[in-house]
Amino acid sequence: MTTGSPSTDQTVSLAEAPMRQARNSAAFWAATGRARGHEVIRRRGFLAVDGDERAGLRILIQEPDLDPGELAELSELARRATGQVYAEDPYSATYLNHLGMRNWQMPVMLRLPGPVGAPALDVLRVRRPEDLQAAERVVIEGFELTGFEPHRPGELFPMDLIGQPGVDVFVASIDGEAAGACVSVVDDGVGSHYWVATASAFRSRGVGRAVMLGALAHLADLPLTLTASKLGRPLYESLGYAVASPSTWWASPAADA
Repeated sequence: MTTGSPSTDQTVSLAEAPMRQARNSAAFWAATGRARGHEVIRRRGFLAVDGDERAGLRILIQEPDLDPGELAELSELARRATGQVYAEDPYSATYLNHLGMRNWQMPVMLRLPGPVGAPALDVLRVRRPEDLQAAERVVIEGFELTGFEPHRPGELFPMDLIGQPGVDVFVASIDGEAAGACVSVVDDGVGSHYWVATASAFRSRGVGRAVMLGALAHLADLPLTLTASKLGRPLYESLGYAVASPSTWWASPAADA
């Protein structure tokens, strides 16, 4: 059984995928910042969300040609951040070595509109606080987000997050227990996924595929981008995603990959 159907209303090429991922990531982190009550800083070349000691600073590069003023402002934000710093550059064109930050690469991937198979597990679009907290716990464990431990309900995923335009959170369950989670974001006609995670007790049971399929069912008519980890890439390729280009991520020395 499949859901959704191909759409010809909008197409995105592999060459456009980095820019589309940059814009979608900015939309997601701006929504997250608003929901958490953190400062959102918008410039032509980057967007930054300046959080507290536990949330840290998130920088989303928006253009491949930051001017000297933008780079200086970005650098100052990183130097005075109270928590860990992450910067995401889908263009792999901005160098932050001067900040003592390490870097690694992950591919930006693109999926064109098309039908989606049904998930083998129950997948719920989150609407209740208890389900959002369950998703939050899965993501904190799955990504080993030690900065958010001990767990404070609503800190990673405030209830206001699912009230933000285009943002949805999904939970896959096994025997009534939250086993996987992810966030989907639609912005300017393009969707993307974030925080695709599986709880350690349910790994190797198809949870990641199920939660992705459950989320994709609502986005099958849209072009979709995402940034894939090494472990996640085979799953995404099996779901119809293709590699577009490398994205470079930067992190302060204390930050986890």
